[in-house]
Amino acid sequence: MTYKIGSIPGDGIGPEVAREGLKVLAAAAELDGFRYELVDYPYSGEYYLKTKELVPDSVIDEWRTLDAVLLGAIGHPDVEPGLVERSVILGLRFGLDMYINLRPIKLYSEHLCPIKDKKPEDVEFVVVRENTEGLYSQIGGHLKKGTADEVALINGVYTWKGCERACRYAFEVARKRAAARGGGGRAPQVTLVDKDNAIRPHDIWDRALAHVAKDYPDVQTDHAYVDACCMWMVKNPEWFDVIVTTNMFGDIITDLGAMIQGGMGIAASGNIHPGQTSMFEPIHGSAPKHAGKNVACPLGMISAVSMMLDFLGEEKSAARIEGAVAHLLGSGQITSADTRSGISTSDMGDMVVGEIRAKA
Repeated sequence: MTYKIGSIPGDGIGPEVAREGLKVLAAAAELDGFRYELVDYPYSGEYYLKTKELVPDSVIDEWRTLDAVLLGAIGHPDVEPGLVERSVILGLRFGLDMYINLRPIKLYSEHLCPIKDKKPEDVEFVVVRENTEGLYSQIGGHLKKGTADEVALINGVYTWKGCERACRYAFEVARKRAAARGGGGRAPQVTLVDKDNAIRPHDIWDRALAHVAKDYPDVQTDHAYVDACCMWMVKNPEWFDVIVTTNMFGDIITDLGAMIQGGMGIAASGNIHPGQTSMFEPIHGSAPKHAGKNVACPLGMISAVSMMLDFLGEEKSAARIEGAVAHLLGSGQITSADTRSGISTSDMGDMVVGEIRAKA
């Protein structure tokens, strides 16, 4: 089988980190014997400035024929904020119904964590973010824009289908994590994060969780309001196993999670429609001030490649890559997941390749 993988390097540091991700992908394919074909796409802020072209519907249809997509980063300082991001990222998420955003939050070394006395065993959980509804549904608009009487409206949309399938995915992840831990360790747990004390329509999430929980008697459930969740993520991150939450809240708490695990440079995410085309990306932005300097940390992109391979069924390769990243960070060979490491983008990619080959 040959996997067909779309590549969207994007803007800023996107192309630099994407190169390192593809370098690691090539090394894993060579070691484990799978094949892939890359399909390159130019869509970015820079491309828009040159052509005024956003993603056409025909390309979204083409994306449906791929096995997966790798995205570097989107965002250009000379383009209206969000214009190209909505075209590319929401084009993928909404156009291909990638209804799950999966964010592992995993600390590989104590020295990376800004929270005192927290060790890798204390920071190891997953956030399942509903990815196609909520306040990101783009339902709303402006009245009398640019005047003193301007009104801006946005509607948060939550469907039973959207809530139920996100919760079900979270329970499946909890079960899978528990199986990976073996007979010992903590019982699987899903924590729902919402704000239904102040936003009463959020009770649809409570009811969906309770409905799904009946099918998973082996999985414990818990509930936290989003403000309390942020507090507990800092104070007691070890409490969490799997979090399931809304689109907006998931976007916010996963950035907090990235800092707890060592910084935006190491954080990766999957935009997933189980069994169909899915997209994988680092969660950092395009960071234009660092573009072209070969200083950006590519570990988020490399970890996104690992997530993609796990999704595609290449678990051995996925584990090789994650193991290499974990060893390089845990051993102190890579001291930070940002520009302070003193290691160039390309050298860091080479280090990961060298590690997976050494352990082959």
